[in-house]
Amino acid sequence: MIRVLFVCLGNICRSPTAHGVMLKKVEALGLSGEIQVDSAGTAAYHVGEKPDARATQTAAKRGYDLSTLRARQAVAEDFGTFDYVLAMDNENLANLQAICSPGSQTQPQLFLSFARRFRESEVPDPYYGGASGFEHVLDLVEDACDGLLADIENRQNKQNRSGDA
Repeated sequence: MIRVLFVCLGNICRSPTAHGVMLKKVEALGLSGEIQVDSAGTAAYHVGEKPDARATQTAAKRGYDLSTLRARQAVAEDFGTFDYVLAMDNENLANLQAICSPGSQTQPQLFLSFARRFRESEVPDPYYGGASGFEHVLDLVEDACDGLLADIENRQNKQNRSGDA
């Protein structure tokens, strides 16, 4: 089982969007039994809340369902549970690095390092902007999820080859 955690600040816009997109892509590939997806925030502002209505509506227009997701805060134990801990921006990457023990097997990284079409390094926070910001977040997330799935496949192939040797 490969476990993926998406992380933004409050876990109501960017990370639940990535969570919903990745879930649908995993299900479409028939990999639900092999890849587990979750999301969290580095701050506790919205713990227990649903994703932002604008994020939910924008995602729904593209066929992604965020309605069952609830915000939670990232914790140090996540680094022992997840194979990928993916930050939406440098601020949240630094926040994650602050709670990650140096010897942890999983180290946080920027989610957009998996993007293929976009050259941006951070997923911008759409919270204080208009609808176009949420659309742009979805564009970035869809691209990076595709790259992440390719990375997971490569990781699995390498493990299978090393197991065959």
